[in-house]
Amino acid sequence: MKTSCVWLGSDPLMTEYHDREWGVPVHDDGALFEMLILDGAQAGLSWQTILRKRENYRRAFDEFDIEKVAAYDAERKEMLLQNPGIVRNRLKVESAVVNARAVLTIQQEFGSFDAYLWGFVDGKPVRNSWASLVDLPAKTDLSDKLSADLRRRGLKFVGSTICYAFLQTAGLVNDHVVDCFRYQEIAGLSRKGY
Repeated sequence: MKTSCVWLGSDPLMTEYHDREWGVPVHDDGALFEMLILDGAQAGLSWQTILRKRENYRRAFDEFDIEKVAAYDAERKEMLLQNPGIVRNRLKVESAVVNARAVLTIQQEFGSFDAYLWGFVDGKPVRNSWASLVDLPAKTDLSDKLSADLRRRGLKFVGSTICYAFLQTAGLVNDHVVDCFRYQEIAGLSRKGY
């Protein structure tokens, strides 16, 4: 029997997410944008709720095509607010569009959203060594720094706690507890430059 992080519980969807995605280093701009938007959508909700709506989000937001989302007008945003498959929060929907526009600017400045984000960790994931779930922080100096810079660039729903969840999701930080079977697997992916 494999030991896993206890936060995933017994939900098969959460188990699949934990076992295949959480903490795997991501370098695709579209996937990073999706993760940022979904972590922002989670604010005040459980990750399980957002994970169950993820496919609906992908359809509603044009598979998180950054240029398409950046071009959404008022009519398109109103359509999104009528979509029961996503979190129908006006501020969160608006933030997705604002953030897409800001990410386009970041891409122009840094060459990619990936290059910008991974610059915060010098291109190498932070590998923590937490013994249990209670040891994991809600935010860190790294997430504070990322949050401040994203907000300076005009992004919304990017507070430090949301940014830390994003850093974990996108694999910039390996926060699997040390006795979780994924801890070493993720470290191996990071060494390969995945």
